[in-house]
Amino acid sequence: MQTINENKVVTFEYTLKNDSGEIIDSSTNGTPITYIHGSGNIIPGLETELEGKKVGDKFHASIEPEDGYGIRYEELVQTIEKDRLSHLPKIEIGMQLQAYDEDGMQILTIVDIADNEVTLDGNHPLSGQKLHFDVEIIDMREATEDEIEFGLNVDCGCGDANSCGGCSGCN
Repeated sequence: MQTINENKVVTFEYTLKNDSGEIIDSSTNGTPITYIHGSGNIIPGLETELEGKKVGDKFHASIEPEDGYGIRYEELVQTIEKDRLSHLPKIEIGMQLQAYDEDGMQILTIVDIADNEVTLDGNHPLSGQKLHFDVEIIDMREATEDEIEFGLNVDCGCGDANSCGGCSGCN
């Protein structure tokens, strides 16, 4: 029986909880995750845990922050004057903004709003947290050459990106 390794297209169901046991995210009643193993499209710790598994396997994985969304850096939290966001029609806690600097695009989350100040956090919302996954592998197959080159569900212009996966022959 096939096992998960590089260039396999893997589909899995999951429930993600924090250390307190609260559900953070789940594919239950939603869409399972499909990715190409070894392409770096999921957090490294979970990809490592999936290695060698097969369709039908169910397992629990606890992922340390360094292998998840990273450690938390307090220097990525900054307070700015509220009027710097006056171009936005409304600001609220939890809202995410895009900012650009010498390192490229950054996502900032509004974590506090005071009278004249807004606190922004450049850390991923799950950074610094140990993550607990319950996973069930539901499908696996070899990735096509086009999927390896272009990724999954790339619109190549053929009008059927979901089934062709970015085929070069449709261009």
